[in-house]
Amino acid sequence: MYAVIETGGKQVRVEEGDVVDLERLGGAEAGSEVVFDRVLMIGGDETEPEVGEPVVEGARVRAQLVSDLRGPKIVVFKFKRRKGYRRRRGHRQELQRFRIEAIERAGGA
Repeated sequence: MYAVIETGGKQVRVEEGDVVDLERLGGAEAGSEVVFDRVLMIGGDETEPEVGEPVVEGARVRAQLVSDLRGPKIVVFKFKRRKGYRRRRGHRQELQRFRIEAIERAGGA
């Protein structure tokens, strides 16, 4: 069974047992359980996929927070030709690693 969840302004396809890196959520500590209730779609189990409008009612994804981490460094380089204007900046996104424990439908697991 798989689900498409929305978090951090992005849509992510997850399955039970997956380990995914998502944008940092406030207030969660390593080892704690997090529930994602913005489930956009559930599919699998040889049944027709259930698509929400915009979310699937009563569906949720339970995950465990494994650790905090930072993404790869992104270099932002701006310049204007022949003008001597150059700016170099870097950015690393704050992420959290989650292990997907269960995908639950409205009627149960």
